[in-house]
Amino acid sequence: MKGKTLVISGATKGIGKAIVYKFAKNGVNIAFTYNSNEEAAKEIAADLESKYGVKARYYPLNILEPDEYKELFKKIDEDFDRVDFFISNAMIYGRAVIGGYGKFMKLRPRGLNNIYTATVNAFVVGAQQAAKRMEKIGGGSIISMSSTGNLVYVDNYSGHGTNKAAVEAMVRYAAVELGEKNIRVNAVSGAPIDTDALKAFPNYEEVKQKTIARSPLSMMGTPEDMAGACYFLCTDDAKWITSQTFIIDGGTTFSTKG
Repeated sequence: MKGKTLVISGATKGIGKAIVYKFAKNGVNIAFTYNSNEEAAKEIAADLESKYGVKARYYPLNILEPDEYKELFKKIDEDFDRVDFFISNAMIYGRAVIGGYGKFMKLRPRGLNNIYTATVNAFVVGAQQAAKRMEKIGGGSIISMSSTGNLVYVDNYSGHGTNKAAVEAMVRYAAVELGEKNIRVNAVSGAPIDTDALKAFPNYEEVKQKTIARSPLSMMGTPEDMAGACYFLCTDDAKWITSQTFIIDGGTTFSTKG
């Protein structure tokens, strides 16, 4: 893995931050995006370079404008000589999801469209740009983050859950069409993970306690649990794994416990 390059959207906190540290620890160079907190991005890049001796660069990206990926990858080309891995991780919450987060009868097109843009469109455009670079070096690995909210009912999550189902379908189509280029495409789907994004939900404490109660392991997942799955899918140990959704859920999807 040493000397290869990961491109990931949204890595200043939560799952994205855990991913860049996991990859950098194993010698992978990092190109990551941030939305608004440039200072946090700068600190993370400096820390990665200092601790692990890798190259780390950060770039602004608004995933509600996925066409920005085209210019982003041009900038990445100036800083890195290859792209081996791409992870579509960034998500939106707050005002942008008003009308997309809530009960079915409260859903509105604008909020739903924003979630689709940030989830599906951003994955498509980012993966397209990454695949062009991967083809030049003989292959690579692409991952979209997902959630088990498209498999089991989560209160107020219908807008997000249906779009996670959509991006998982897009992953399968991309995997079939990019396989001839030796590019593998998978999704990593998590049950509720203890992150700032989850804490933004008004019923965070309820979701947390229900997740712990439902898990046969009686615990909630961490960003590092998701990072480990992503790393595995980018290694040669996963060279025959493509078009799959890896579910990292502590057993909560199947369990009736709690």
